[in-house]
Amino acid sequence: MFETKIMDIIRSFDECDCGVKHYTAVKDVVIESGAVNRVGEILKKNGFPKSLLLVADRNTLKASEGIVESLEGFDLTYKIYDNIRVAEMEHVEELEEMIKGKDMAILSVGSGSVNDPCRLAAANQNKKLCIFGTAPSMDGFASYSSPIVNKGFKESFPAKSPEVIIGDTKILANAPAYLKSSGFGDMIAKYIGLVDWQVSAMLTGEYYCPKVAKLTRDAVDILMGMADKVTVNDEYTAGKIFEALLMTGIGMSFAQSSRPASGSEHIVAHILECVELRDGIIPNYHGEDVGVATLHMLRLYNQLAEREEIEAVKEKVDWEDVYSFYGSMSDDVRRMNTPDTVTDHVDPTELKERWQEIRDLIHSIPSYEECYDAMKKAGCKLTVQDIGKDEKLFADCIKYSPYMRRRLTILRMIDMIK
Repeated sequence: MFETKIMDIIRSFDECDCGVKHYTAVKDVVIESGAVNRVGEILKKNGFPKSLLLVADRNTLKASEGIVESLEGFDLTYKIYDNIRVAEMEHVEELEEMIKGKDMAILSVGSGSVNDPCRLAAANQNKKLCIFGTAPSMDGFASYSSPIVNKGFKESFPAKSPEVIIGDTKILANAPAYLKSSGFGDMIAKYIGLVDWQVSAMLTGEYYCPKVAKLTRDAVDILMGMADKVTVNDEYTAGKIFEALLMTGIGMSFAQSSRPASGSEHIVAHILECVELRDGIIPNYHGEDVGVATLHMLRLYNQLAEREEIEAVKEKVDWEDVYSFYGSMSDDVRRMNTPDTVTDHVDPTELKERWQEIRDLIHSIPSYEECYDAMKKAGCKLTVQDIGKDEKLFADCIKYSPYMRRRLTILRMIDMIK
């Protein structure tokens, strides 16, 4: 039988040496076999109102057989999408209209593309939120933010963590193998994200909490050791994977930033998704693109770490070239890089002097080869060809992605390193 310790972990952050008061809205986490039959009971215990908006798509609702019956006594309103693959602002707006001015909570049944608009709508209307996860496919279940496509540009909006998170290990174990592999790819990305976060803290003074970083690192390390079991239909393994994904989301809540869980690799994936949406193409599952981008960043970072010494200069950017690549998204990119850029706060002299520390950080995470082998065992997609992308487009997305976010990463500093 699987038993989660997440609430104990949350309580352990009541006093943190970093001096920041860590907060998450998460009040209850239930991960157990048969949890789908207890959803109504769990919501009542946590003070949810009688009126609920149940949001799902046809696939996630079918996977959660029994959930409606468990909600006897609740007044249910439904928003069932056909197959929501991309979370867009129009989804957020229609959900807000359904709950505005009502004593109503949201029950989101699904994974990322269902949960993200629910998280933002609930935040904007100050409503309680419960997420019932149907697949261990991404790490955003407990996140405070929602990546939403708004007018073609994918941006992370401050949202809210759910008060309650429920996972039925039987349903999670029965999830399609490709969704489990996608979740694994999303988790391996944390190695790059943690390095980027600490390097930024080192060079810009950005807030960094070692305890939150360790929470994420421990979760990824646990999952790395389970790579060969990821696609197995086993309830205990599915529960452990779901728990690890929740831990990284809670880490994001504690940091009030996605820093503990995403770095340059996520930005590459985001720009890929934006370009495809612009061209009328439905993007891959998030973790698939993120996983392949992670392998590319690992290889690049490993190569950089082979250099014992560097020269460092101020960043010089051909902004007309950047804006030309982004086209209709260029106004959003300009907003991220004005009136100053994130690299304006990096002293080239300090970058050079602290290069050995940066090398040590890169060497502290598993290598490209180790992560490649683990992802292969977990059934992940590994190459640009595997995710059906054009090689030149993928290379361009790596080149131009650093300007899409106001976030310092090692990739953003490539032009500063000589």
